[in-house]
Formats: sequence, C-alpha cells, structure tokens
Amino acid sequence: MVGVTETATLTDDRARQLLAWLGAGLLAGGMPTHEVEEDVRQAARSLGSARAQVAALPRGIHVALAPGGPATFEQVEGSVRLDQLADVSAVLAGLRAGRLPAEEALDRLGALRARPHRYAVPGLLAGGVLSGVGIALVLAPAGPSVAFAALLAPLTVALMLLGGHRTVATLTPFLAAFGVALAAFAAAAAGWVDAPLWTLVAPIAVILPGATIVTGLVELAAGSMVAGTSRLAHGTVQLLLFALGVGAAVALLRTPVGLLDPERPVELDWWAPLLGVVVVTVAISLMESVSVSLVPWLLVTAVATYLAQLVGNTTAEGRWAGAFLGALVAILVASLVEFVRPELPRSVVFLPSFWLLVPGSFGLVTVAQLEVGPGAAFASFVGVTLVVAAIALGVVLGASLASPLRGAARRMGLVHLLRRVRRRRD
Repeated sequence: MVGVTETATLTDDRARQLLAWLGAGLLAGGMPTHEVEEDVRQAARSLGSARAQVAALPRGIHVALAPGGPATFEQVEGSVRLDQLADVSAVLAGLRAGRLPAEEALDRLGALRARPHRYAVPGLLAGGVLSGVGIALVLAPAGPSVAFAALLAPLTVALMLLGGHRTVATLTPFLAAFGVALAAFAAAAAGWVDAPLWTLVAPIAVILPGATIVTGLVELAAGSMVAGTSRLAHGTVQLLLFALGVGAAVALLRTPVGLLDPERPVELDWWAPLLGVVVVTVAISLMESVSVSLVPWLLVTAVATYLAQLVGNTTAEGRWAGAFLGALVAILVASLVEFVRPELPRSVVFLPSFWLLVPGSFGLVTVAQLEVGPGAAFASFVGVTLVVAAIALGVVLGASLASPLRGAARRMGLVHLLRRVRRRRD
C-alpha cells in the first residue's frame, strides 16, 4: 500500500502540477467549477496540504499548496471524452485514498489526451449519425425528420473533426446551422419534411450549448459568480451564432414565414421517443469512447430521465415541469449508479442524460422565432428561460439530495476504482 507519507514526498512544484492537471482534467470534462475546487482540495489534503488554495474557472485553474505560497496555473485546452473523464476520476479516487503513487498519477494524467479513441473515426461517424436519428425520434418523431437527421448528421461530425483549427472551431455553430438550415428549408419548400425548425435541430443537437448554459446557471446558484457568468455568456453567444446561421439560410432562400412554425411534427407512435433514448445512448457511447460494458448503466439513467420528463410534461402544463423532474431524477439516478458501479463517476453517467433534456434545442427554436416577429420570439424566450432555469434547479436540488449517497459511493467504491487503476498500470 502506498500511504500518504510516501505520496507526499513530491516536491512542491510537482505537487502543484499534479493538482493543477487533475483540476484541468475535471474542468475539461465539463464539471462545474465549485465541484472541481472541492475535489482538488480533497486530493491536496491527501498529499499533506490541508490548506491548499484552489480557484477554478472554465478555462483554467490556479493551485497553491498554502495561503500566500507559490501558485501554479494550468490552462484547459479543449474538452475530454467521457472515458478520459472516468480515468481522471479514478486518479482522484486513488489520490484521495492515498493508494496511488503521486508520480504514477502524474504520468497517467500527462498521457490522458494521447489515449486513442476506442472506436476511432468510424465510431465517431456512426455515433454522429445515430445521435441525429435518436434525437429526431425524441424531438421530431416523424419519418421524414428522422431520415433528414441521418443524412445531415455527417456534416456536424465533419465540423467536429475539423474543430482543432481555431477558425473552424469559432465558426462551427454558424456553419453547422447554416448548412443544415439550408437543407431543411429547401426540403420543406419541396414538401419533403414538415416543421423545418424542429427538423434541423436534430443533426446539430450534439453541439448546441445547452449544457454550457445550464452549467453556468448551476455555478451561479452555487456562488461561483465569475465562472457562472462567463459560461452563461459564452453559451448565449454560441446560441446566437447558431440562430444567425438559421437566419442566414432563411434570408438566402427567402423562406416564407409559414415554414417557421414552431409546432413539432409528431407522426410516429409512443414507441418512437423510447427507441430514440436507446439510440442516443448508443450514439453517445460511440462518440465518447465508452466501453460496451458500461452502456447499460448509461441507458438506465437515460431511460429514467426520459420517463421523469414525460411524467412532468403530462401532469403539468409547460415544459418546465418535465425539465425540472427530468434533471432531478437524472442526477439522483446517476448518483445511485455511482454507488452501485463506482468506476462510473456521477458526472460521466449524468452528462449523456443531459442530452435528453435538450435545453439547447429549445433555445435555438426560440431564438429563430425572431424571424417571425418580436412578439412570438418574446413568448418563446420566456418559455425556454423557464425550461433552462428548471433544469438548473433540478440539478442543484438533486445534487444536494444525493450528497450523502455520493459520499458513501466514494468511500465504498474506492476499492473498485483502485483495482481499475492497477489493471491499467499492469
């Protein structure tokens, strides 16, 4: 066993580097800054630094081992996949238990981004197509809309693969929305699809900033004002870029106002959204390099989220009730899964379920209503604001209720996580 005394033999520079890399990995996985700060402080205590100072922002983290001491800053460069986030969580658990050598933790975190995608480009392409199909089955359950999503989803995947170039990454929201909207409105004008606004959402839903906006609200509620405000502003600007792409397509094609009807097309029966949940789960697993053995657990959380959202929408008028209940159940079930299968951190299980709450999709349809008129846009804006706020409230309340369960999962699940670490090391 490697105890705290052996782990703590790192130099101060290396200890700060380890903690900064750990925090950067968690931030790159999309975790809220206040949760990252708490996790890094726990790891610092296991290294013998009980008074470590940690300040996290969405794009970087500062770490000092003691008040007034030297600090290390680590910038967050891009995002990490769910399988990589799971590895960061395993390292965190090993450090917290004092059973993972600190130098080995540094090596693992240093090699994190070099790990190849489990399914490579074919898996990413297949996942992109399936995500479009699955989200279409949930949001716009109509045959033409599903077929449209399958045909146009590769455009989104191509832009994701080219996202390493700064210019392409900046323009991705506009380019994706513009290309898909051109095809959607042209197909609607030809009578091939109905409700083009909802039809065009499915192929680009995976890159909409709904998660960013809701996470910003959660951070604001937790008191992380700078992080929450910046993330909320970034997500809003991204959403406006998507809407600008849709507006450019409308202007270019001179699309009549009648085609901007926000009514969802519903042709398929009740089974379509349930099938969509399964397809979306498989798609996320392919895109995020999740191992096959963990897919059923993601599916359990996703199905529970959808059913809770359905109950909320059925029992109350307005989407806000379904959004609140869905987010609440998603975070609670994810915490329960973490308790049963500790190698699946709550954040890894919860993030895929978040796709089914689709706040970004509602937001894009709402902003696109500006083409119809300010009155319609304002009414829609109020509705989507309530949905986003309800999701954030559900996440905050669910996290609070699940806190004791999560603590127990971390204590009881360390053995399983450390076995996984040792297998990887061997």
